[in-house]
Amino acid sequence: MASASAEPDTPYRAVVHYRERLRLPWWLWVGGSTLAAFLAAEIWMGTSGVRAWLPFSVLLPSTVAGLWWLGRIPIRVTSDELQVDDARLPLRYVAEVVALDGDGRRELLGVGADPLAFVIQRPWIAGAVQVVLNDPADPTPYWVVSTRDPVRLADEIRAARQSQAADATGDRPTAGGATGEPPAR
Repeated sequence: MASASAEPDTPYRAVVHYRERLRLPWWLWVGGSTLAAFLAAEIWMGTSGVRAWLPFSVLLPSTVAGLWWLGRIPIRVTSDELQVDDARLPLRYVAEVVALDGDGRRELLGVGADPLAFVIQRPWIAGAVQVVLNDPADPTPYWVVSTRDPVRLADEIRAARQSQAADATGDRPTAGGATGEPPAR
């Protein structure tokens, strides 16, 4: 009779090196909610019945839901991939990472932008990162991702990429030192 394994099957969980959510600034929440309230009051215009409560009960929650949706995009750098919302980029396909300020982002996404590029851009966030790809099977030349801290995100992508490359070639030191021998007791 076979015995059950002492180790439970656990799903693979990558270590997250960087995490950011592209939330809206407070002034967009105030401005959007105020605009929705004014629009609801304009529809209401002092009448009674359904026109008194329906614009407020529809416009205000839908505005809050829309503003939340605009600020929901997560960015994560794990030990083996860059995750932006639902998109995942294995780090083995990253050729170069460039941190961009507002002017660099504007220039990159301007008239000469590549139409095949993957872009997650938020106008209320000035900085961005350009991730140049090296995947012959993918026509996407690069990713442009808005971020509040482009230098840190670029450094984390580079560090995770280098760590992954070191793991693949076996250049990491082992517990026994450079020889790979177990430590003496």
